Amino acid sequence: MTVRGRDATVARDRAAAAEFAADVQYYLALQPRQLPSRYLYDALGSALFDAICRLPWYRVTRAEQRLLRKYGEELLRLIAPISTVVELGSGSGAKLRTLLERRASVEPVVVHLVDISASALSAAARMVRPLPGVHVRAHRAPYESGLGEAAASFHRSRRALVLLLGSNIGNYDPPGAAAFLRGVRARLRRGDALLLGADLVKPEPELLLAYDDPLGVTAAFNRNLLVRINRELGGDFDLPHFAHRAVWNRAVSRVEMHLVSRRRQQISIADAQLAFEMDIDDTIWTESSYKYEPGGVRQLLEDAGFALREQWIDRRDGFALSLAEAG
Repeated sequence: MTVRGRDATVARDRAAAAEFAADVQYYLALQPRQLPSRYLYDALGSALFDAICRLPWYRVTRAEQRLLRKYGEELLRLIAPISTVVELGSGSGAKLRTLLERRASVEPVVVHLVDISASALSAAARMVRPLPGVHVRAHRAPYESGLGEAAASFHRSRRALVLLLGSNIGNYDPPGAAAFLRGVRARLRRGDALLLGADLVKPEPELLLAYDDPLGVTAAFNRNLLVRINRELGGDFDLPHFAHRAVWNRAVSRVEMHLVSRRRQQISIADAQLAFEMDIDDTIWTESSYKYEPGGVRQLLEDAGFALREQWIDRRDGFALSLAEAG
């Protein structure tokens, strides 16, 4: 890496740390106290989430993989020719590889990986780079800005395909999801496409098992956010005094993850210039995962300016994969 490259990396890391501190200061002062779910995904958090995806109770990944294996060739044919693929939230890259392996030819394709986790970007790049004709570009950035960077280099005469898989759309509340998809549409050209994965509504016991597994992996994933704040921002959260709680909020169709104080305690976070008290059973809300009906996914896409081309549903595990075209 050149000196200029190192300087840019240092500047970016400092800006990210400042943003993290500002967000922690803001969201933990709200009532109810909250933390943005994107901060769950440091290197350890990403590894724990990868482990969650392998658990028998978390069926999203397996359902989506089945759909990609079964219908990947068909969906690529529906939007051919494409020269660019952008994955928002690249994760391990396993699902992206499944799709790329179903290309009818090995004509060159530029793959843009967008994630805020450096470890996830590295893992995804290692996963897809060996495929023939694949050229990888990584963007360590939030979805919106990463997509903007990728869109600047779209091929003039060939289509781009954007992937938002893993039911990541479920981390947005309904107004946020609508605004996010409108933002994606604004960066695409007419005829470009979006492949959206969405987890569907299921019986409450199944949902709660997926977010509060018997092995405690999801609990560790959730509590790791406090570890990160302690390490990066000078916090003094005492982990044994926080429990993980998952709740199905039927009225708004979402699973919520919370960190629950086991006792009255004082918390301080030096770099966020924040100090506060938590009583027993007070919570910090760390994630929401909205669940959909298939028709709701269609409506969400159409309202954002997309036309649904095809929707494939895994009935066994309740998951929908929707291919939409920018109108």
